[in-house]
Amino acid sequence: MAAAAALEAVAPTGALWGLVHDFVMGQQEGPADQVAADVKSGSYTVLQVVEALGSSLENPEPRTRARGIQLLSQVLLQCQSLLLEKEVVHLILFYENRLKDHHLVIPSVLQGLRALSLCVALPPGLAVSVLKAIFQEVHVQSLPQVDRHTVYSIITNFMQTREEELKGLGADFTFGFIQVMDGEKDPRNLLVAFRIVHDLISRDYSLGPFVEELFEVTSCYFPIDFTPPPNDPHGIQREDLILSLRAVLASTPRFAEFLLPLLIEKVDSEILSAKLDSLQTLNACCAVYGQKELKDFLPSLWASIRREVFQTASERVEADGLAALHSLTACLSRSVLRADAEDLLDSFLSNILQDCRHHLCEPDMKLVWPSAKLLQAAAGASARACDHITSNVLPLLLEQFRKHSQSNQRRTILEMILGFLKLHQKWSYEDKDERPLNGFKDQLCSLVFMALTDPNTQLQLVGIRTLAVLGAQPDLLSSGDLELAVGHLYRLSFLEEDSQSWVAALEASGALAALYPVAFSSHLVPKLAEELCRGELDLAKGDEPTKCSRHLRCLQALSAVSTHPSIVRETLPLLLQHLFQMNKGSMIAGTSEVIAICQSLQQVAEKCQRDPESCWYFHQTAIPCLLALAVQASMPEKEHSVLRRVLLEDEVLAAMVSVIGTATTHLSPDLAAQSVARIVPLFLDGDISFLPENSFPCRFQPFQDGSSGQRRLVALLMAFVCSLPRNVEIPQLNQLMRELVELSCCPSCPSSSTAAAKCFAGLLNKLPAGQQLDEFLQLAVDKVEAGLSPGPCRSQAFTLLLWVTKALVLRYHPLSSCLTHRLMGLLSDPELGPAAADGFSLLMSDCTDVLTRAGHAEVRIMFRQRFFTDNVPALVKGFHAASQDMKPNYLKGLSHVLNRLPKPVLLPELPTLLSLLLEALSCSDCVVQLSTLSCLQPLLLEAPQVMSLHVDTLVTKFLNLSSSPSMAVRIAALQCMHALTRLPTPVLLPYKPQVIRALAKPLDDKKRLVRKEAVSARGEWFLLGSPGS
Repeated sequence: MAAAAALEAVAPTGALWGLVHDFVMGQQEGPADQVAADVKSGSYTVLQVVEALGSSLENPEPRTRARGIQLLSQVLLQCQSLLLEKEVVHLILFYENRLKDHHLVIPSVLQGLRALSLCVALPPGLAVSVLKAIFQEVHVQSLPQVDRHTVYSIITNFMQTREEELKGLGADFTFGFIQVMDGEKDPRNLLVAFRIVHDLISRDYSLGPFVEELFEVTSCYFPIDFTPPPNDPHGIQREDLILSLRAVLASTPRFAEFLLPLLIEKVDSEILSAKLDSLQTLNACCAVYGQKELKDFLPSLWASIRREVFQTASERVEADGLAALHSLTACLSRSVLRADAEDLLDSFLSNILQDCRHHLCEPDMKLVWPSAKLLQAAAGASARACDHITSNVLPLLLEQFRKHSQSNQRRTILEMILGFLKLHQKWSYEDKDERPLNGFKDQLCSLVFMALTDPNTQLQLVGIRTLAVLGAQPDLLSSGDLELAVGHLYRLSFLEEDSQSWVAALEASGALAALYPVAFSSHLVPKLAEELCRGELDLAKGDEPTKCSRHLRCLQALSAVSTHPSIVRETLPLLLQHLFQMNKGSMIAGTSEVIAICQSLQQVAEKCQRDPESCWYFHQTAIPCLLALAVQASMPEKEHSVLRRVLLEDEVLAAMVSVIGTATTHLSPDLAAQSVARIVPLFLDGDISFLPENSFPCRFQPFQDGSSGQRRLVALLMAFVCSLPRNVEIPQLNQLMRELVELSCCPSCPSSSTAAAKCFAGLLNKLPAGQQLDEFLQLAVDKVEAGLSPGPCRSQAFTLLLWVTKALVLRYHPLSSCLTHRLMGLLSDPELGPAAADGFSLLMSDCTDVLTRAGHAEVRIMFRQRFFTDNVPALVKGFHAASQDMKPNYLKGLSHVLNRLPKPVLLPELPTLLSLLLEALSCSDCVVQLSTLSCLQPLLLEAPQVMSLHVDTLVTKFLNLSSSPSMAVRIAALQCMHALTRLPTPVLLPYKPQVIRALAKPLDDKKRLVRKEAVSARGEWFLLGSPGS
């Protein structure tokens, strides 16, 4: 028995010896992993591995010793967590001793020390011992890159786990690391080294007398000048090194005396990248510096920044210079001063004012704007700086405005004033008397009103923006000022000559009305009401278009100022009353007038969404009125009414749909439930009790035997129920869904059947999974299959199929794949094939009225990608199997899918799909051509290598389409010809003469937009292959 046990003990040792021999003498790499795996499994111990390596570790040949230590180190890297404390001590002593060995051995020793630095069982004191040995025995910078990286890793590991021990070394640790890093050139190692230096500083390691040495060993790399090699597997970018070094340089104020002169020197250099890096580093330093660090360098820093902003041709340098000045001023502003200390902020700002003020008096000179930007950058840093600069600059600018009479000069001065006024919005003042603008209020208002009355449009625009900023200052404008301001805005809102001024006036009115609702209710809304009455009279007389234009402006103004709940309660009744006046036949109502009122109502509804109370007020006021008008219009009447006919037109119903949808999406569930309890019974049961003026000549029954006019109003029901939150319970849902399905396949009124199909799909999308959803789906599928059989309802059944499919695709419902397959089958249908192809565009695009995220539909974020993955292979297969006359349908469907697919998803599939896209360009259908061109243009920019393989076909087809009968196709083809120039130049040069000749023809195209694209494309082809192109 004893003999057997002895044999079992010897067997594994013999096997271990064999693995060691194969690694050390046989130069095989595999045994190292095998030994490590055996140690992990418990077959051997680390001690047995060391014993098996005994002769190798003592071999007189350095390479043999190196292989032996390499094997041990690789085992330790995988098994260091199994080591006991006593084993770690002995291994550390062994490895420290081997640091004195031959240079061939050192890399393997360092790998072993890296493994031991990760050991949890490392006893106290050994981390310091290891680092001292490395600092003393190893000349790190003579090692290869990978071994230097190992040293940095050892230091990093110890800093993470043995911080207090290392801090016990004091400044010796800092000095040792300086020696290790000094002369490092590899970017991979520098990233680690910079991180170590940053940790030294941020974790309060002792720097002792070595602050300047630590700065020198890192700042020698500033500014970073590194260009990554092509196809660099490490992915290190210049920006990574810049940010890492900047974090070091800006980590402590103790570097200031050395760093600031360096930054000033680099800013003053001629190298653009050095300027940018220096200004950005200065910006970062200001976050940790104080007045003490900056004091001696402020004049030089200001001189350098001023020169760069005044003289540079680079917008980036200017922007970074202004950001650095902002940070300098902020740093000086936040420093706490002793009572007897000099206030550097005041003297610094005085220097800026001294150098910039006089340029503000020259509005035509080139330094006026750089000076204004410098002053504004400093003023924006703190309330103190803002007060100091504004109190000095505003009087000067106000005087200059009065002194100069030319509009363009006044505009420049007013834009500068506007910049300073905007800065005051950043700071709040508890005491009204402290507000610096109070002293200039009268002069500013006078100046703004002068600008608003100036005939120059650009000056008016700046005046409007300035008025809005002045109004945003708390308690600055008096009631008299507000009355004048409202009068000017009213006048500008009706200017006929220039659209810019009235658009700006409307925006300013909306902003100020939210702040001063009383002033606008008292002075503007009554004027707009009078204007609206005059407009009604003009419409009744059928007056000239100019007066009708004023009427439309009035509607826009009413919606623009509806930014406060109290104003909404005045403007909304005015708009609704105006609509009712039209209904009473007192005006000549056209489609455009009714649509204009609906657009104004929608804008008011959008503004009400911000306030729940206003949202509910709008909903319960406007929706019943709109429904009452629509129901009245759908009734048979003896008297002829123009408006009633207009209200049932598709464009007007679409405008009303937008109003109702916008007014419903932001309702709370409780209020929405109140509303749905009234509106659904209106359509199902004809309950008109909640409608105003509800004395109708007959019942409202859109789903029963109602007229086509009544059925058209299902679109309004769709707008409401498809915009409700998902958790609102809809009454009589079973009956509603069955009525919608029936109406969706009714051939007598296509628009109402489409609205019913959309409404059914919108409700289906929001229903939770379960029996009820399954029943409704089965109902729809049965209706579709019955309707698609030969008969009068095929088109309507197809529309229902399309919308139900979209509702399910958006929510990833399992049945969506079956319905999509059914839709693909219709691509070969002689009657429905083209419509089925266009249906793929609907499936992939976003809707505006139903199935929207704003309307609380369930829309999964990557539904397009999933649809592409699931269905494009079947589309391609169907294309190849289809008859020749049906292939265009497949191409059109595929083109629609690809055109709306995110390009990063399409690029990997491009090689397999490109041949089909090129074939689609030969299709005679303009829709297919346009969709395919729209898909190809971005691909030419993003996948030039793949596209260049088909350059001959692309050039030929694009040139042919540049003379298409469709203007949109001609424009898209020319844009693709332009994009072709992004392909590799050698591929394109053989086609250059042919293309330049062919593009001469569209230069004479009868459409200006086509000529514009032709000029752009031909110009790029002319430059192809020229120097610098």
